[in-house]
Amino acid sequence: MQRARTGRHHTTSVAGESVRAFVPAPLPPKPPLRLDGALQQLLERATLALGRLDAVSALLPEPSLFIYAYIRKEAVLSSQIEGTQSTLSDLLRFELADAPGAPLDDVREVANYVAALEHGIARLRELPLCNRLLCEMHGILLHSGRGEQRAPGEFRRSQNWIGGTRPGNAAYMPPPHTDVADCMAQLERFMNANDGDGDNLPMLVRAALAHVQFETIHPFLDGNGRIGRLLIALMLHRAGVLREPLLYLSLYLKQHRARYFELLTEVRVSGDWETWLEFFLDGVRATADSAVDTCQRLLRLFADDRAAIERQGRRAGSALRAHSALRQRPILSLPAIVERTGLSYPAAAGAVELLTTHGIAGEITGKPRDRLFAYHRYLDILGENADE
Repeated sequence: MQRARTGRHHTTSVAGESVRAFVPAPLPPKPPLRLDGALQQLLERATLALGRLDAVSALLPEPSLFIYAYIRKEAVLSSQIEGTQSTLSDLLRFELADAPGAPLDDVREVANYVAALEHGIARLRELPLCNRLLCEMHGILLHSGRGEQRAPGEFRRSQNWIGGTRPGNAAYMPPPHTDVADCMAQLERFMNANDGDGDNLPMLVRAALAHVQFETIHPFLDGNGRIGRLLIALMLHRAGVLREPLLYLSLYLKQHRARYFELLTEVRVSGDWETWLEFFLDGVRATADSAVDTCQRLLRLFADDRAAIERQGRRAGSALRAHSALRQRPILSLPAIVERTGLSYPAAAGAVELLTTHGIAGEITGKPRDRLFAYHRYLDILGENADE
């Protein structure tokens, strides 16, 4: 649906050039969204897919294991969209304080993303999804690495722009910094609105609109894309749509990056929120279905490998404990396995040897000392499309 421009332009000067910054109108859109026909069907399919994901997560014997894994996969994918070269294996090695295979700044940025997301999830037990929380997460995201000079934890106090080599040829000019606080206050109210506030928007639709609005405001000097993608998962988790934060759209947005940016522009220029919602809801459905499939495949893998270990008779006890440790952290050193299992060093070494013999684990450094062992098939399933 065409609504014409969804905000107003403000002429300002940046670096000696006159530019037109865009100030978005408050949400919800006017005239109201048309949630009927094909769009309603997409909403129903996405909602059902989220329901399946929530049901699977409720049945998981170790939900914390999957949360750990999914958060790290999301961190890698979301950071790759911003240009980092770090992989899932790099991140897991970095968390063991072993030298990563990617540039240190890259893997540190991914580790910061993990810390920001985990902080956000924990703080939602105490706070609504508010600007204070977003700033806290942003401060963690940029506290070290390449973004530490970009005002971590603070709304910007200068003009930024997207695309182009200078303000005059930018692809998009967000609102002036003097408008950011008001725009974000309006967004905060919208994010926390409910049916009693009169717009009657389903939470999935509210999250879709809030994401675009956040990216349009671009309130920080750096890290807007990563915080904006986290916003979706946190809104759904906070509203109880998902008991566990297991839905992340970064892979879908990475695979459809050109279309994603095209639709953001269309919303700003023509007010076509419905086409954006079609794209978003299809992404939610595909992402949720993929997450369910991944959970089920991992459960089958763990069960099959456990059964194979149990057939080893007296040697099985120690190997099962090592297997459990690698389920929790799929890359570990031998001392870390000793610490996590309580096994003696010789017993842990024997357990890892058995796992290696049966193709469950494998050594990945090729070194005689400071060796690391990986649960390869676990990493293969978890890392699909994450390391491309």
